[in-house]
Amino acid sequence: MSVAHTSRPAEGRRFSLLSLFEAMATPHQLDRYLELVTPMVTVRDLRAEVLAVHRSTADTVTLTLRPTRQWRGFRAGQFVQVGVVIDGVRHTRCYSPANAQSSADGTIELTIKAHPDGLVSQYLHEHARPGLILDLSQAAGEFILPPARPRRVLLVSGGSGITPVLSMLRTLVDEKYAGSVTFLHYAYTENDVAYLDELRDLAGANPNVNLVLAYTDQETGGHLHGFFGQKHLDAVAPWYAEAETFLCGPPGLMRGVREVYRELGIEDRLHTEEFAPPATPVGGEAGGELSFTASGVTADNSGATLLEQAEAAGLHPEYGCRMGICFSCTAVKKSGCTKNVRTGDTDTDQDKAIQLCVSVPVGDVALDI
Repeated sequence: MSVAHTSRPAEGRRFSLLSLFEAMATPHQLDRYLELVTPMVTVRDLRAEVLAVHRSTADTVTLTLRPTRQWRGFRAGQFVQVGVVIDGVRHTRCYSPANAQSSADGTIELTIKAHPDGLVSQYLHEHARPGLILDLSQAAGEFILPPARPRRVLLVSGGSGITPVLSMLRTLVDEKYAGSVTFLHYAYTENDVAYLDELRDLAGANPNVNLVLAYTDQETGGHLHGFFGQKHLDAVAPWYAEAETFLCGPPGLMRGVREVYRELGIEDRLHTEEFAPPATPVGGEAGGELSFTASGVTADNSGATLLEQAEAAGLHPEYGCRMGICFSCTAVKKSGCTKNVRTGDTDTDQDKAIQLCVSVPVGDVALDI
């Protein structure tokens, strides 16, 4: 009892001193001064240092990160926001850790595909080196394994979508999971499969793990060829109706799997995560006027997302993933109708926070930006 009694005043004094130091540092946060000495010593900001860099395929880079003390860990399948300064501007993107959630050394492993138009992914692929300091968020997301592990698990991925489901596989193996696991991964060719050697090692060392590689650009003995369909599902996991399926990949794969599961009436057993920007509807949405009330700026509605139109009008709203995942770009819609490009749902409520990157205006819209 005496320890608990005396720790509270000590904790209070610590926060009082912190508040005093931060008040003295005004107008900047204390971390802005500490980073001039060493970026990894922070009071509030969460950051990570790149410890190792590995390029396993021509267009991917794997980073091993050491986060600062604020890091609270993650659950397999979740994502983090990574921030990097490029030409003086901070850019943020979402990536899923690929390592098991029980990583003993507390590091984070990110494998990033360098997309042709990806500013951050291209920068990290080309310039990431040990010692680079990145901004980091706490892990988030509901794409996770249930606490009570299912008896059968089907993991389906394509391209860079491999990372969250690989984290699930590694976690299950670490836990000595005894159920059946099929890992089905789609890639153009064998040379495009990240973690190929490790996947084969995991399957070879664990009889309950079945690795199936599907190549869309070549015929290869012993593997599936072509795109996902019920034939593939029947071939690799005939017990799919009794399993929980976890899916992450490019839009075509996501759409194909959803359609099959919907037709089979088992969509409730499908769990998904996607890191591809939604396609903005073309036609029918343009027209009317956008009013950015806090800035006094108006613009004709072009039909693009609210984030894109705000930027085109010379404004700089905060954003992160630009995919509707991280909720960094929310703003209050004062009036008007908007459409969510992911779901197709329209919204006419006033004074409501909406996501700018996945919302398009339908007619006149006023935003508190």
